[in-house]
Amino acid sequence: MPTTVNPVLRVAPAAPAEAAAHFRAGLAFHTDVSDVAAALDADGDSGFVLVDTRSTQAWDQGHIPGALHLPTALVPERAGQLLDPTVPVVTYCWGPGCNGAARAALALAELGHQVKEMLGGFEYWVREGLEFETWQGRERRAPDPLTAPVDADDCGC
Repeated sequence: MPTTVNPVLRVAPAAPAEAAAHFRAGLAFHTDVSDVAAALDADGDSGFVLVDTRSTQAWDQGHIPGALHLPTALVPERAGQLLDPTVPVVTYCWGPGCNGAARAALALAELGHQVKEMLGGFEYWVREGLEFETWQGRERRAPDPLTAPVDADDCGC
């Protein structure tokens, strides 16, 4: 009799030590919208520079308050003038379907910067109900219940 293989376990999970190393490494490269918002909301210096890597048109459509605008294509020529290499950088772009933040993070790392990518990008910033800026001023939308708890300060992650 043929045995049906569970598609989740077709490839066995990694050993716990390997899994810990993998997830620890991932956290060294990524952060998320909620953690960035909490750090920016804290009193004092967040300890990093938040960089919007999208085009000027995208920036004008909406961006995170306090972010520095540095489009991915301009990182090699402008990063040295705009960023202190001793201060970590967090990059973001449109959202999960865009790799502009990863490409900018790569370019910044190659220039000697410590860098993380903000998972979710601008899309999830807005979807989580966080304040953003446009050329018309500041806005905030209701949280999307599929991405953020509606009646809580944080997701508890």
